[in-house]
Amino acid sequence: MLKRVFGRREQEETMELQQRLPPGQSLTEKFPVLHYGPIPRVDLSAWTLRIFGAVDEEVVWNWTEFNQLPRTKIAMDLHCVTRWSKFDTNWEGVSLGQLIHNGFIKLKPEASYVVQHCEYGYTTNTPLALVLQDNFLLATHYDGKPLTPEHGYPLRGLIGTFADRSEPKSAYLWKGGKWLRALEFRADDQLGFWEEAGYHNEADPWKEQRFARDW
Repeated sequence: MLKRVFGRREQEETMELQQRLPPGQSLTEKFPVLHYGPIPRVDLSAWTLRIFGAVDEEVVWNWTEFNQLPRTKIAMDLHCVTRWSKFDTNWEGVSLGQLIHNGFIKLKPEASYVVQHCEYGYTTNTPLALVLQDNFLLATHYDGKPLTPEHGYPLRGLIGTFADRSEPKSAYLWKGGKWLRALEFRADDQLGFWEEAGYHNEADPWKEQRFARDW
């Protein structure tokens, strides 16, 4: 037990020296499960992902069509607002930035924000610039396997941090919604579920932007 504890502390010190551990965070080798509401039952034959709002043409993909889109594999560090960080995690899915760059989604000039709509009406909001980065993914696989139900199967938004910290701004993990069903592009910002409940709207882990007010 002590060996595991001291080993974790040594790893934390290494990550701090490499500037990969944000302030107020602790390293975990587990993958904690945190979400609001129950885990949905998914019927892939009826599943769709809707793209709407400030776009030239609304798009709806079924599960087969979505999996025919260009795929991306990335390794990222994750940071949860509940103060844990997990390093060198491996993901596979579809890059939203690449979809827009390659014309699968055509935005109107006023598009500046994205609201992720998930099962049971859960939402989270992000600036367009954040989800266009390489460290935002529409993820279907973790560690070489399909997502488990508790981690967002079949599709979740994911925002992480690259190990070399050369990427633009990142955000706490809740800014990627589990059980994703739609992306709404907007000219104006619209607070999501946790943002309306008092969580910080920008959610930058390197600035410890956990809450919009002191609790």
